[in-house]
Amino acid sequence: MQKIIKSDEEWKKQLTDEQYRITRGKGTERAFCGVFYDNHKDGTYHCICCDLPLFASGAKFDSGTGWPSFFQPVAKENVETITDSSHGMTRTEIVCARCDAHLGHVFNDGPRPTGLRYCLNSASLKFVDAKKENAGVQAGLAQASFGAGCFWGVEAAFRAVPGVRETAVGYQGGKLKNPTYEDVCSGQTGHAEVVHVEFDPSEVTYDKLLDLFWEEHDPTTPNRQGPDVGTQYRSVIFYYTPAQKTAAENSKAKLEASGRFKRPIVTQILPAPDFYRAEEYHQRYLEKRGQRSCAI
Repeated sequence: MQKIIKSDEEWKKQLTDEQYRITRGKGTERAFCGVFYDNHKDGTYHCICCDLPLFASGAKFDSGTGWPSFFQPVAKENVETITDSSHGMTRTEIVCARCDAHLGHVFNDGPRPTGLRYCLNSASLKFVDAKKENAGVQAGLAQASFGAGCFWGVEAAFRAVPGVRETAVGYQGGKLKNPTYEDVCSGQTGHAEVVHVEFDPSEVTYDKLLDLFWEEHDPTTPNRQGPDVGTQYRSVIFYYTPAQKTAAENSKAKLEASGRFKRPIVTQILPAPDFYRAEEYHQRYLEKRGQRSCAI
């Protein structure tokens, strides 16, 4: 698993003061004060820093300690243990295997089948409800996916279209499952930055979305958009139906015949593979900052 390494300043920009104190400063929240110690919903607890899935609700139990407790992680390789000799005692610290975020400690007084108690800080976790994890596209809606460079500005453009019900930025087209932003930026995963769109075909056609896609970027620059260079910035359309494939190919051919661009259009048109939602701080990035477009 490729490690995520950031400076303290980068973590501080991403996290709240409490999240930073716990995850990067190895702090401990007060018992019975964390938001998840009494959470009984079905879902998965992810790392607040890098979004790696860590613990499932099925492994959660009431330890009576006042902290969220689990008898096993989602996958052993997703957490690492470190001997902690602070505070005049020896304990086993648990950290996120991908970003080294401090999660809590593990003890040998848990229930069967493992006999372990992973005692965590709520501030180190993000809960993803099972209903959201398993939800597909809503009835009556269609989905589309476009890669047109940095996904921040592209998402903002699609969100403004009447008939678009939902958008999400993420990664698609590569070989690595559940990639992080840092993984994708390495250029080793094969993923492209994309915007996944759910839209109502009775209000906006796929052809209209294609028109916006072409307007939002330069489809003649392979692996580059403006100052952003890398395979993750390539121009690509991922189609979900044969009709979308035909529409995309026709739209591309029409644009090529128009003479609008002096250089060849390099946009890929490919069947849609798994879409991996990007970290939460990337979602509606410009909207959260009161911006309408990326400054170049």
